[in-house]
Amino acid sequence: MNIVPISQARGASIEERTDLTKEGLKRAFLDNLFYNQGKFPALATKHDYYMALAYTVRDRLLQRWISTAQTYTREGSRTVAYFSAEFLLGPHLGNNLVNLGIMDPVRQAIRELGLSFEEMLGQEEEPGLGNGGLGRLAACFLDSLATLEIPALGYGIRYEFGIFAQDIVDGQQVELTDKWLRFGNPWEIARPEWAVEVKLGGHTHHYTDERGRHRAQWLPSWTLFGTPYDTPILGYRNNTANTLRLWRAEAPEAFDLSTFNRGDYWGAVNKKVVSENITKVLYPNDEQIQGKELRLQQQYFFVSCSLQDMLRIMQVQKIPLERFHEKFAAQLNDTHPAIAIAELMRLLVDEQGMDWELAWDITRKTFAYTNHTLLPEALEQWPVALFARILPRHLEIIYEINTRFMDEMRIRYLTDHERLNRLSLINEHGERYVRMAHLACVGSHAINGVAALHTELLKQDVLADFYQLWPEKFNNKTNGVTPRRWLTLANPRLSGLISQAIGDDWVRDLDQLRQLEPYVDDAAFRTDWRFIKRANKEDFAGFLRRRTGVLIDPQSLFDVQVKRIHEYKRQHLNVLHIIALYHRLKVNPTLEVVPRTFIFGGKAAPGYHMAKLMIRLITAVGEVVNKDPAVRDRLKVAFLPNFNVTNGQRVYPAAELSEQISTAGKEASGTGNMKFCMNGALTIGTLDGANIEIRDEVGAENFFLFGLTAEEVQAAKLGGYQPLDHYRSNPELGAVIDLIREGCFSRGDRDLFRPIVDGLLHHDPYMLLADFQGYLDCQAGVDLAYLDKERWTRMSILNTARSGKFSSDRTIREYCREVWKVEPVKIDLLSQGEFKGGLGG
Repeated sequence: MNIVPISQARGASIEERTDLTKEGLKRAFLDNLFYNQGKFPALATKHDYYMALAYTVRDRLLQRWISTAQTYTREGSRTVAYFSAEFLLGPHLGNNLVNLGIMDPVRQAIRELGLSFEEMLGQEEEPGLGNGGLGRLAACFLDSLATLEIPALGYGIRYEFGIFAQDIVDGQQVELTDKWLRFGNPWEIARPEWAVEVKLGGHTHHYTDERGRHRAQWLPSWTLFGTPYDTPILGYRNNTANTLRLWRAEAPEAFDLSTFNRGDYWGAVNKKVVSENITKVLYPNDEQIQGKELRLQQQYFFVSCSLQDMLRIMQVQKIPLERFHEKFAAQLNDTHPAIAIAELMRLLVDEQGMDWELAWDITRKTFAYTNHTLLPEALEQWPVALFARILPRHLEIIYEINTRFMDEMRIRYLTDHERLNRLSLINEHGERYVRMAHLACVGSHAINGVAALHTELLKQDVLADFYQLWPEKFNNKTNGVTPRRWLTLANPRLSGLISQAIGDDWVRDLDQLRQLEPYVDDAAFRTDWRFIKRANKEDFAGFLRRRTGVLIDPQSLFDVQVKRIHEYKRQHLNVLHIIALYHRLKVNPTLEVVPRTFIFGGKAAPGYHMAKLMIRLITAVGEVVNKDPAVRDRLKVAFLPNFNVTNGQRVYPAAELSEQISTAGKEASGTGNMKFCMNGALTIGTLDGANIEIRDEVGAENFFLFGLTAEEVQAAKLGGYQPLDHYRSNPELGAVIDLIREGCFSRGDRDLFRPIVDGLLHHDPYMLLADFQGYLDCQAGVDLAYLDKERWTRMSILNTARSGKFSSDRTIREYCREVWKVEPVKIDLLSQGEFKGGLGG
């Protein structure tokens, strides 16, 4: 390595700092190793090399980032503000290399320097700033917004510790601290000059102003500051780099010297500790009141910071306050940021002196609301007493919104008291609660579900009263995923084959994958397709062996269910099928079965006992099945710990069967189903969430369907569903349940899995026993299809070819056209002279 670093030779120009050639990248890499990491190669660690490469790539983003910001500022562009408590981004380095179009030259440059490019990619700490689909959807949307050249800001929380890292110890989930910031984050830039003050607690003072208007002043018990940390989000092979702005909580004074001098050493730093707790960890356990308080504080903190930041942008761009809703289209990603409606009212009325009616008109025109759940218990409600203690002024504002709203509703519905109670923003049954979904519905101009069935069920059930009131507000926006990460980056072999066949324009226009359809009749193409799937399976098998010690056969059918562990997602239905196959082999050891590897992954919420017990059951069944010589490796069960974006990029390309088996009517959409489909896996699933639309797109003949419909589930429950009837009438189901109950998978301990068994036999709210036989019959159809390799390959190709609808680009185009009313803005890169000119130089 004798290349001279750029800065050692002379001051680097913009052109040199953004050079995309192999030699330019080499020089920049060594320059960053020398000047940013303070190391020379003999002393550098693997992490130093990663950081040097990250800074090299970031330099090439910055020209686009600054050019984008300057253009938006100059033109006052209408901007999407995407409010989300979660952004599950995944590693930045690989994704930025794809979007810059420099994956190959960077790989070559690093290898010519005698280093391992793959090892560098593996050094990046994944920012676990999300829990699952909600946060990953937000990340996909940011990628699509930038790719489509839509002005956008993502607003969220910079959690110091993200979602826990999961390990499996003695078959049980163990939660470990996610220290994603321990070595620093090269992709973010702190902006302390844009910090804002946030108030909490205290009380309000009411008075009459000089114009005779009633006014309120919030007198908080404590304040803290929110400091923004900005990350560039690059579009695919264009000049747009939007901003993800995450807020970190800080105390106004980090150290109280006078308190320290009095000998109160703890008190001297206590305010710092209490303030910074607000952004310390993603989703604290809210079973205790302290956890609920912290959750509410987190949600309010980030929306207050974000709205104040939006007002600052208005001021910088010299846009009148009355045009706030013309400058910004704000999207609420579920109910977590719904307090933004009351906060914008507070800022406009209390801080800016605006009349209520005008402020309310602006607020409703600004916000749109995405609902992500059909589970009533997942619709956020806050105890009024807690709300009053944390946000006293906001409770008053919500009361005022509710008073005006209910006055209108009483005129409309007269004495229909049940409906009026259902519509009220305050739940008056027992302990009083603030209903955040109601606030989002009343304070937004648009309300959407995330799959066609989900939106219809919102209209019919969860939000039926609001749909009957405002049908024009409701619309569907079926979720999507970005093909840049989930196909181009995750599956380079397959994306290469696709580009070889149809060109590479499909990466930004996924509908072009339809051009693959004629290739189902091309024998050579089918052979290449199978070769790639086999290579991906071998890669994954090697990774799984290193990670878990479990040896799996790449020739077996890879049957995969990776997602958050929850009873409605029915991982335990999958386990019942495994036990049924195992029991058949024990009864008839010579039985011919299609060899299968069952791969599970996903995290259970720390306080969700049943979900954690489901993980224990999966691993216990695997422990028995994998060791039984009678099985002869025809069945294998593996649990992949710590399922996250990185591990998703490993498993989706290797999967052959995608398990999407939630109870019909429970899954809002799902996005994992789309990633599997895009990568050529076939789906076995119910008519739930986006499964319905996937089946419509790929064709019923290329989808394995089973199970009750949402209507049949509802009818069965209304008819007095008795799960015991299925247990008694189905001998195979009875044998499977009895194997669990008798301790065959718990070393004779009949109590370990008793909660699961008793729940299924006496309650079964998610209808596993009702769907059991249909599921097994459908799995038999999977076996038949898999035995015909040519048929399976054709089905696989068609799943990929017909997955174009499930690009997040399509979803974002629909939002832009139908909800946000926002247009693309072309970005021209600043030159060295233009940049200096902007400084007055």
